[in-house]
Amino acid sequence: MKVTTGSDKIMLEIEIAYTVPQSICHRRGEKEYFFKTLVQLASTKIFVIVPANRIHTQCRIYSANKVLNPEINLRFSLAWLCVMVSTYRLFTARQKITIFLIIVCRANMKIILYFLFLVSFCSDSFSQFNCDILIRHGKIIDGTGNNWFYGDVAVRGSRIVFIGRNAPFKAEKVIDAKGMIVSPGFIDVHTHIEGDEIDNPYANNFIADGVTTVITGNCGLSNTDIGKYFSFLDSLHLSINVATLIGHNDVRRAVMGEVNRAPTSDELERMKGIVGRAMKDGAVGMSTGLIYIPGTYSKTDEIVSLAKVVAAYNGVYTTHMRDEGDSVVEAIDEALAICKEANLPVEISHFKLSGQQNWGRSIQTLGIVKEAREHGMDVTIDQYPYTASSSSLNILLPDWVLADGRDSVVARLSRKEVRKQVEAYMTKKLKNRKLSHLGYAMVANYKTDTTLNGKSIEAINLIWKRKHDAVHEFQTVMDMVSKGGASMIYHGMSELDVQNIMKYPFNMFASDAGIRVFNEGVPHPRGYGTNARVLGKYVRREKIISLEEAIRRMTSLPAQKFQLKSRGLLKEGYAADIVIFDPAKVKDMSVYERPHQYSVGFAYVLVNGKVTFDHEVHTGERNGEVLYGPGKDTQQ
Repeated sequence: MKVTTGSDKIMLEIEIAYTVPQSICHRRGEKEYFFKTLVQLASTKIFVIVPANRIHTQCRIYSANKVLNPEINLRFSLAWLCVMVSTYRLFTARQKITIFLIIVCRANMKIILYFLFLVSFCSDSFSQFNCDILIRHGKIIDGTGNNWFYGDVAVRGSRIVFIGRNAPFKAEKVIDAKGMIVSPGFIDVHTHIEGDEIDNPYANNFIADGVTTVITGNCGLSNTDIGKYFSFLDSLHLSINVATLIGHNDVRRAVMGEVNRAPTSDELERMKGIVGRAMKDGAVGMSTGLIYIPGTYSKTDEIVSLAKVVAAYNGVYTTHMRDEGDSVVEAIDEALAICKEANLPVEISHFKLSGQQNWGRSIQTLGIVKEAREHGMDVTIDQYPYTASSSSLNILLPDWVLADGRDSVVARLSRKEVRKQVEAYMTKKLKNRKLSHLGYAMVANYKTDTTLNGKSIEAINLIWKRKHDAVHEFQTVMDMVSKGGASMIYHGMSELDVQNIMKYPFNMFASDAGIRVFNEGVPHPRGYGTNARVLGKYVRREKIISLEEAIRRMTSLPAQKFQLKSRGLLKEGYAADIVIFDPAKVKDMSVYERPHQYSVGFAYVLVNGKVTFDHEVHTGERNGEVLYGPGKDTQQ
């Protein structure tokens, strides 16, 4: 309780707990549903009407006279009384809110003191079970980057209501976090969950890795109707919070298909319309995937035109650059040019150096990013903590082969002269890598023949009884693409570059993964173990960065970049997305050969105040929310 007195008014903040019948409880999705209730605090009564789906909403007072306990014989007429709902969480039977009372009274100081005594008495009488979850004795790392401190965290409804030592609260559920870290839930800034939601709405791989919020729609790949997508998520109820970008590739595909040309003025306007609508519907920004079809066919000016639409709604531009290997410098320059010309923040996705010939160049590429920030550009990067990437098999082929849709691709690859051109292209690329075979390219999922999952192109070439040389391996790739393609894992990065990039303070951690279906395919282990790997390998064992810094990069830095309100920090009033883990035991268990293994060491995960992971077991809670971008706010 907080009390402020003046010459003619008293302002106090108190909690009121009340119960309403099950039959009149708020039903999810109703926009203008109201309920009436008689609020009783000791003998203080106020009759109010509360909008059941709004926060920070004015509530009308219906009766506000003689609210003080008559036994104390305090009698005065109130000039007016206003109730403001500050925060509340609606459940099916027990309703809890925090309210502010501003009482302007014609009274002397004696009456005011009596009133304060009454409030103090009432507050004490309601001290039992005044929060839902109480986390005690933990080492709190709040997400700011500051050092840990011992303390307690109290959660009421979906919000954090107290952080500090010796919390004066009692709760229905108490978690003893002694010896463990209590931190904000992790925010994964680069995911691809589209299409996985129905298959596994529990998102076990993310929850077990401490992730409470994901940003999807990366690499230019997203739903184009963001409003419809959010409605779908609202009805499905995932275990994680979701924000999304609008993907340029899918916007271009919706307007132009997969043709290899610049858009007409009319086509560009239509693309701008889709992007603008997406931002109004709540997208946090726009992503590009400039190595993928059809994004690779776009020129810089096309991206700038669309990025300006995003900037008008205060969004972010994220990019899978045109190149992450030999031409990486030119690709970074393009990303920064778009940032500067469109005047919006940029996030360079999965920052890395691909190919043995580029190992060690992270000093150069990070230098470019650092210089841009020094000149006032809001540029940040993200990274997965592995030396292998994951993408499609198609990226091994030249862009022109992949134009105009699957039928055209199959037709081209059936012609000998085209295969010869592709062979020459792939020969040059392999030589640049200083390799003789495609052993670095591993199949994650080949739907045409799943027995080949987990095997390299070199091994598959031998299984198909072809000559053991690069030329025949190229033919194997073309045949697999013609039969539907595959998702791949490419081993081609340096551990020293991974560590050097990790040290950069404006770098976030990301899985670049979707929601995993357990034991399906042989996917990249990053979908299970990204955060645990950072905390176990690079913080505890390698000591590349501190624990506080790692958590800052997983929490407040992503929330700041993507403008996720009330997320990313352990702070009173913020969403109760909380992770509790053992820093001595946290470890990624997923490996390339056996990827379907959950991380260990995360004892509890709370999502919007609900315990979703308890003693390393998913509880079945699906309490995630849709998180809207700033463009949505301007429309409300």
